[in-house]
Amino acid sequence: MSKAASVRERGIYVLPSMFTTGGLFAGFYALIAAVQGRFELAAWALIVAAVFDMLDGRVARLLHAESEFGAQYDSLCDMLSFGIAPAVLVYLWALVPLHKPGWLAAFLVAACAALRLARFNVQLDVQDKRFFSGLPTPAAAMLIATAVLFHEDHGVQPLPWLWFAIAVALAGLMVSRVPFFAGKDVDLKRKRPAVLLLAMLALIVFVMADPHTHLFVLALAYCLHGPLLALRQWRRGKPREEDQPEADEEAAAPD
Repeated sequence: MSKAASVRERGIYVLPSMFTTGGLFAGFYALIAAVQGRFELAAWALIVAAVFDMLDGRVARLLHAESEFGAQYDSLCDMLSFGIAPAVLVYLWALVPLHKPGWLAAFLVAACAALRLARFNVQLDVQDKRFFSGLPTPAAAMLIATAVLFHEDHGVQPLPWLWFAIAVALAGLMVSRVPFFAGKDVDLKRKRPAVLLLAMLALIVFVMADPHTHLFVLALAYCLHGPLLALRQWRRGKPREEDQPEADEEAAAPD
């Protein structure tokens, strides 16, 4: 192997890594803002981090610039932006009055985010690109961030025990096997019907009409669609009740 080839192997793809670093910066800024009590600013910073997280993977795939380094770097940055930062935010914003149960619930969010990211890394080559197995860490962080925006905009105080339950539920969903739509199989380089562009424009108008409320609605809908999809799959795989007695009778009948 030539020296030039060896140098290329040791190098990194700069553009995707820049987007990943931008997400890391936004996540770190969200953490600092949360500690300072600037919860709305922290929520917006988490949303910016999620945008960068979405773009770095897309850019890497479009440029065929995917690498093992990029995957590991992205995962480490995600741990801060979508594990530590939202856990600290939800604790300082809603769970402080609960004292020990509050910070334990926040820790559970951070710990399950780490487990979710580790499992994602080791199953990267075998997972179905259409669905995530378990709630993605950015989606859990987005529910927390958009909830902060919703409450701040409407002047509503968060209910500590409700958010204790929500934090535990988010942690459980992250390490579960519940399927969530991924959208990674959508090829942006291929021609698509014009109605898709209209749908995207309609979504932008919907969000911009009331960002503090509609972003929360979208984040909540995404977090709920996974359990509903799992329930639907379970019901499809469950044997019909009218078929069960016949099977029992056949099994009990003498030869």
